[in-house]
Amino acid sequence: MTVAVITGAASGIGAGLARLAVAKGMKVVLADRDLAGLEQVAQAIKASGGTALAVPTDVTEQASLNALAEQAYTAFGQVDLLFNNAGVLSTGNCWEISEAQWQQSWQVNVNGIVNGLRAFVPRLLKADRPARIINTASVGGFMPSPYMAPYTATKFAVVALTESLASELAAVNPQIKVSLLAPGPVKTAIFRETPTQASTQFHGMMTSLLEQNGLSSDEFAQRVFAAIARGDYWIVPQPEMLDPLLQTRSKMIESRSDPVFAWAPEAAH
Repeated sequence: MTVAVITGAASGIGAGLARLAVAKGMKVVLADRDLAGLEQVAQAIKASGGTALAVPTDVTEQASLNALAEQAYTAFGQVDLLFNNAGVLSTGNCWEISEAQWQQSWQVNVNGIVNGLRAFVPRLLKADRPARIINTASVGGFMPSPYMAPYTATKFAVVALTESLASELAAVNPQIKVSLLAPGPVKTAIFRETPTQASTQFHGMMTSLLEQNGLSSDEFAQRVFAAIARGDYWIVPQPEMLDPLLQTRSKMIESRSDPVFAWAPEAAH
């Protein structure tokens, strides 16, 4: 593996993945709409002797992802890892969250991945060589949460999309592998958005728990790359944050019981 493309690379998980990819000898193509953060990450990588191409990118625009793919292949001739990682989170009662926030969640968290697939998969197929696509969902893609409906709904969609993608690529070209990345708590700025009045207490609790219990983005990246090296489809770097609750949820569904809020707040990405 020599070239990694990472969306949402200006901070958090994306920046951590980029730093570790470079430490492993890879060239990285960094994509984000945060131009200042993107350039800061790229400059730090270059200062360490690594190779980084920073490409301002809006994952909600197909043309922007097409341009990202074109620049990546023009610069390096191939892509080995594609991290569809960009994501946003809004909190509040689902009926009070604005239309703009709902649309942003769908456009970034779901369509951002679809746009990435449309831009890169045809090129990966044409190259006809081993590669891996990693789509970032969340443990929230398996466990719904109050006050985070746009986030958990879109992350559920990412789980389904990624399984479909894996089956389709296995039928067309098994060299192109797929992984579903489901982070637990990682110390990022995912909760940067100002909460609504209804979610202020929840938002404060989540940010506090994230700071207390979250992994650093660099430690998280180590776990992700270890899973990639193993060839894992399910990349769940913090299974203790998912497995007990998922078992409870599965039993609830099997027994057709009424939903119970069993989601542990500290398990949110």
